[in-house]
Amino acid sequence: MKKNTIRSAALTISLCVLSSAFVSCGAASDAPTDNGNYAPDNSYDYEDYAPAEAPAAAEEYCGGYEYPVQPSPAEEYSSPVEGGFKDPKAEPLSTFSADVDTASYSNVRRLIEDGSFVPEDAVRAEEFINYFDYDYPDPDEGKFSQYIEIGDCPWNASHKLMMVGLQGKRLENKETPPSNLVFLIDSSGSMGSYDKLPLVQTAFSMLAENLTENDRISIVTYAGSSSTLIEGADGSKKDDILEALYSITASGRTNGEGGINAAYELAEEYFIEGGNNRVILATDGDLNVGASSAEELTELIEEKRDSGIYLSVLGFGTGNYKDDRMEALADNGNGNYSYIDSVDEAHRVLVEEMSGTLCTIAKDVKIQVEFNPSQVASYRLVGYDNRLMAAEDFYDETKDAGEVGAGHNVTALYEVELVSDGGTYHGIELEFGDQHVQPLENKTDTENERTELCKLSLTYKDTDTDEDIYTSQLFGMEKYSNAPSDRLKLAGAAAEFAMLLKDSEYKGSSDYSYVTKTANSLAGSSEKAAELAELSKTASSLFS
Repeated sequence: MKKNTIRSAALTISLCVLSSAFVSCGAASDAPTDNGNYAPDNSYDYEDYAPAEAPAAAEEYCGGYEYPVQPSPAEEYSSPVEGGFKDPKAEPLSTFSADVDTASYSNVRRLIEDGSFVPEDAVRAEEFINYFDYDYPDPDEGKFSQYIEIGDCPWNASHKLMMVGLQGKRLENKETPPSNLVFLIDSSGSMGSYDKLPLVQTAFSMLAENLTENDRISIVTYAGSSSTLIEGADGSKKDDILEALYSITASGRTNGEGGINAAYELAEEYFIEGGNNRVILATDGDLNVGASSAEELTELIEEKRDSGIYLSVLGFGTGNYKDDRMEALADNGNGNYSYIDSVDEAHRVLVEEMSGTLCTIAKDVKIQVEFNPSQVASYRLVGYDNRLMAAEDFYDETKDAGEVGAGHNVTALYEVELVSDGGTYHGIELEFGDQHVQPLENKTDTENERTELCKLSLTYKDTDTDEDIYTSQLFGMEKYSNAPSDRLKLAGAAAEFAMLLKDSEYKGSSDYSYVTKTANSLAGSSEKAAELAELSKTASSLFS
């Protein structure tokens, strides 16, 4: 699919020009005008949209605002406390749940391209890092390969940056099990704008095109009450599925609780043993009937996650977007969370990454890093602030953690201060620095001193065997290079971009020009890196 030219248009502050997937002054939007555009002969062009309401909305939006503008106060985000440096003598273990969500990055992209300020709480650094594919090696055996690299920290010259990556096993098409999917679609009045329900219909149409006769599809809508449009249909009945999708209109209040209950009942009724049993919720999160707060939704979904049915949450729209509620649903429902801001993003999530999005290969994936206090003076996990776990939870099989799909990779970055960095503490020169531990190159194994930096441990529940798997490995400065790979450069740039937008107290010497330059240097091999460079350039003009 060609690149969405509206999304990539330059945002010019001096002129009233907005680039987004749906709104630009005088430009067309990426959403269908009505329910009759779809041609069952597959000749449908997903980008050939021009809804009547888009120009009016754009005109209203561009009416005299100065940029950057404030996002709607109706948008809601959770606000976990940013994690700081830890002393490995006191806290040697860093434990967290795997996260493959990417919603924060694409949602912030929407805000930047709309010329809006970015709320600090909208930025989750781990989702910026995990938006990008680092092309880790496939596992030789088992469900995961592990990748470790250490380089110099770009925003703090006295520290190192440690990259920990997991690559999930990729499945061939013939290996992909059949799917039992329930499309749960918010059809309330808040979904009536061109960037919500019409894009939902397009996104699910894309997914439906890739289904087969072995798959089962149900469609449930919810507004003031829930309604079942299709129940357990053969995936090859595409015309029926698409006709049902494009018959949906938006009106009424939002009883998400009723819709969730109805969707899970259908998923249970058409459950496929050994298959992908999943509810896919599409909403702006603006629930106002029944369970509606993040706490109530968490309680509701926790009751259902042991049923063997997974949950994917797709966020849409602007203005009244409830990120906190959707993140709570996905995190507690054995699922993943993406934000769909364009046709391109819908294609990436539901077509390009469909097997990973829909086919879970490991449940309750937990990562634990133990730091050697004789080698590491302090460490900081970048992001994952709402994914942290107690050290003892790592071996507790009852503790819920993240799920990873086929082909998905998980990446975490640690900012590390080595004892060997020569008599400094957090970059401050020490008067008695020469009395501390000798540099690594002068160390020996005498006196039982261990020279490894860390132990990386992984645990997960194998979805094929239901067996709990534990693996671990030791590593040290053999993983270090003063010439970092493209993987580490891209991950570092994504993390730095997140810290700048969040105004993190740990951003050090970070600046947008470094992010732009680094991402541009990688643009030849990564379209996403090119996009990061453009976003950083735009953010610099808005916020610097």
